[in-house]
Amino acid sequence: MMLEFDHPDRCVAGTIGAPGERLFLIQVAQGNRLVAVALEKEQTMLLGARVGEVLDQLAELGHEVPPRQSPADMGPLDAPLEIAFRAAAIGLAWDHEHGRLLLELFSQEPDEEGENSLVQIRMTPVMAREFSSRAELIVASGRPQCPACAQPLNPEGHICPRANGYRGPLFR
Repeated sequence: MMLEFDHPDRCVAGTIGAPGERLFLIQVAQGNRLVAVALEKEQTMLLGARVGEVLDQLAELGHEVPPRQSPADMGPLDAPLEIAFRAAAIGLAWDHEHGRLLLELFSQEPDEEGENSLVQIRMTPVMAREFSSRAELIVASGRPQCPACAQPLNPEGHICPRANGYRGPLFR
């Protein structure tokens, strides 16, 4: 299965579930087509940061790119929410001919024909900046990180490898 979104109406990172149990998604809509692809939290974090870096580099080269700012679209994911696949590999490139950022999401598992699924999304620099800003906010809105080991902190604490498994508070 290959799905192309050359002129998407919306492309956002989002989550479903409570912090600690969230499923990270990229959802893209164009006309009446709507697709969601599942990602790991780390993939979402790195993708959001990398899209921002690429846009900053393009601005340095003279391309018209909006500055970093808070995302305008923090609305919920669109319904119906059907996950096409879980992404195993992600590609990112600048499509100079169309003046758009090309995002490619490849599936982990092959489809019925034995081929890996692919979703291609061509985002304008404005949409890409929105995507990057939202992805960074979505990732940061989860559980806080342990100051010692950077692992997520649950409300009841965690067993910190930097504290030799000591479960008590690190700071008083």
